[in-house]
Amino acid sequence: VQLQASGGGLVQAGGSLRLSCTTSGFTFDDDYYIGWFRQAPGKEREGASCIRSNEGSAYYADSVKGRFTISSDNAKNTVYLQMNNLKPEDAAVYYCAADYGAVPMYQVMGDTINPRELRYWGQGTLVTVSS
Repeated sequence: VQLQASGGGLVQAGGSLRLSCTTSGFTFDDDYYIGWFRQAPGKEREGASCIRSNEGSAYYADSVKGRFTISSDNAKNTVYLQMNNLKPEDAAVYYCAADYGAVPMYQVMGDTINPRELRYWGQGTLVTVSS
């Protein structure tokens, strides 16, 4: 399994970005959670949002609920994170991760996570939000 995150950049507060996580090594008909995690300087990595690949069930941290939307394109094996109304506190390196559906990734949305707790990680993409 491989994951590749992209789409980060510099945006003003109130602006939008869309992150992409392109996956390989499994299909979205398989039972996986694919999630977005973020890590700001000096802080621990935390869960932002995840989706269950074969159901489309989506989960969000309270801090992003109503502003971020996770979605998937099964034909492209890609998960997106649409981020609207970005705030300076959203600035971080964003990582996508995946694990089997039996691992309840949704439980760590809004919580910190040790990367060793999940099986597959992509490289990060930097989101900078200017105030």
